[in-house]
Amino acid sequence: MKLRFIGTTSQGSGCPSLYETDGGDFVVQGRRLTDPEALAQVKNVLEGEEFVVVPRELLTRYTPKE
Repeated sequence: MKLRFIGTTSQGSGCPSLYETDGGDFVVQGRRLTDPEALAQVKNVLEGEEFVVVPRELLTRYTPKE
């Protein structure tokens, strides 16, 4: 899989960042969700899945408007 960097809302390098795969999907880089109360609310979690916190600004700025 190849990734294309789309953008970041951080002031330096690092997260949060958004990437597009060569298959047309998106990959987000963000802080890992560790809040026990929030994790207790997620559903249908498959093995290997993780959750990251992504600021709304990152998605509204860089996701396609289609």
